[in-house]
Amino acid sequence: MRRTAVLWEVFVSRFEEAFEQYKRHRLTGEEAGELLGMSGRNFRRLCVRYDEDGIAGLRDRRIGKRSLRRAPARELERMHELYRTRYSDFTVKHFHEQLVRRHNYKLCYTVTRLSLQAARLVAKAKRRGAHRKKRVRCPLPGMLLFQDGSTHRWIAALERDLDLVVTLDDATGAIYSALLVEQEGTISSFLGLAETIAGHGLFGALYTDRGSHYFVTPKAGGKVDKAQLTQVGRALSQLGITHIASYSPQGRGRMERVFGTLQNRLPQELRLARIRTVAGANRYLKEHFVPDYNARFAVPAAEPGSAFIPYAGRPLADVLCIQEDRVVGADNCVIWNRQRLQIPPQHHRRHYVRATVRVHEYPDGSWAIFDGPRCLATFDHKGGYRDVSARAA
Repeated sequence: MRRTAVLWEVFVSRFEEAFEQYKRHRLTGEEAGELLGMSGRNFRRLCVRYDEDGIAGLRDRRIGKRSLRRAPARELERMHELYRTRYSDFTVKHFHEQLVRRHNYKLCYTVTRLSLQAARLVAKAKRRGAHRKKRVRCPLPGMLLFQDGSTHRWIAALERDLDLVVTLDDATGAIYSALLVEQEGTISSFLGLAETIAGHGLFGALYTDRGSHYFVTPKAGGKVDKAQLTQVGRALSQLGITHIASYSPQGRGRMERVFGTLQNRLPQELRLARIRTVAGANRYLKEHFVPDYNARFAVPAAEPGSAFIPYAGRPLADVLCIQEDRVVGADNCVIWNRQRLQIPPQHHRRHYVRATVRVHEYPDGSWAIFDGPRCLATFDHKGGYRDVSARAA
């Protein structure tokens, strides 16, 4: 209060000095107003009030009066009640979006935030640290993609943590794939890549952490072995996609910020939608959440066009799968994961005893046996033989 009084006294003194100069025609109204940090019109208006009421006329007449644009009290009470009963775990921004979308709410975000803070329903945000310049985004979509996983209590009803695997474009920040799994790994990476390539095409490079399903790291915390490929590394190499390893958390900062946003939004929306299963959550992600997220947070690329190219080649499923060579036994069978897979009779060869073949394990748990580009047999997840005649070689 004392500081306010001092500032008021300084303003009155400066106004009276400018007023005196204005009356003596030594300053124009615009020049006097500029000295006081106001327009000439506003200064002349204060001169009229000063002549009529003295110093009291300089005070803002709005002080102590109720604003005609004040938000309706009943609407604020309704908003507070909705926050307490249904949205208490939402951020204010996310809460305001839901109010507008679901509850015919008309008040702006700032009014909502200030009202919630005044009611002590939310705390004021901490002051941000010093600004740090972010890495410039790639100019075109498809030049660089991120893939990473985040462990969190995504579905509150399950009462256990799950991994959310996200594939994200660097140029726009758009999510191309988001998948909830029990544990992040090779199969979840394949699923995310398959959805991305099927929907958009081949891209230039993939930036990931040094998880064991992405890279082989001979020494903990050291450099990755680019000569010894994991299944994901082998698939990316076959597709012609450059695989880039991250050596610092700052390198994945953009991805970490995305996960922060997702952790503040996705669990709450799954709760409102009454989703209690992983399958239901994945459907909601694909059909509702990801499109809404991209519409809200994705940004235009710096340049027009796209770096994605259409995929053309062998079936994508036969690239994005686990592949290993096996030697066929004397019974013309291949042993895989304790399953004995029988190679059926072939027209071009009597048997494959002691020959080296390639086994594919697909994300759905099924298998196939290949001799070079030729598919010899396919099996379901229990090892049961399936007809291969309809399958492309």
